[in-house]
Amino acid sequence: MPRRTRISARTRRQVEIDAIYRCSYCRSPTVVGIPMLVDHIIPLAAGGDSNIANLCLCCYRCNEFKHDAVTNIDPSTGNITPLYHPRRQAWPDHFAWSEDSLYIGGKTASGRATIVLLRLNNDWLVRARQLWMLAGVHPPIE
Repeated sequence: MPRRTRISARTRRQVEIDAIYRCSYCRSPTVVGIPMLVDHIIPLAAGGDSNIANLCLCCYRCNEFKHDAVTNIDPSTGNITPLYHPRRQAWPDHFAWSEDSLYIGGKTASGRATIVLLRLNNDWLVRARQLWMLAGVHPPIE
């Protein structure tokens, strides 16, 4: 396993800018105080590295559920599929907001597998999205 290297402040700042200050997975905004970290999209344990092409902004909840996973089961097909890769794939190609903007729907196998693994529609997030809508910071413009 590659040695974990410290992510520099400059790299972290670039990751934040690239993610438009939102979790790369659930789209939670940093402006409301959601703690964020820099996630290794392909974990070090799975052969990933600390190159910016393998880093994304991730809230603590998504990171906790993702752990070191790179695949999950697509609930529609039952097939094992790669998770959504925020650096290589566009969020709107794999996900869509429900009509009321409270739920994330999966448009692809990777999107659906990621939603399930990271629990992108858990009760806490849905309630938070309702509040963020009142504050005018949700839904994000994709």
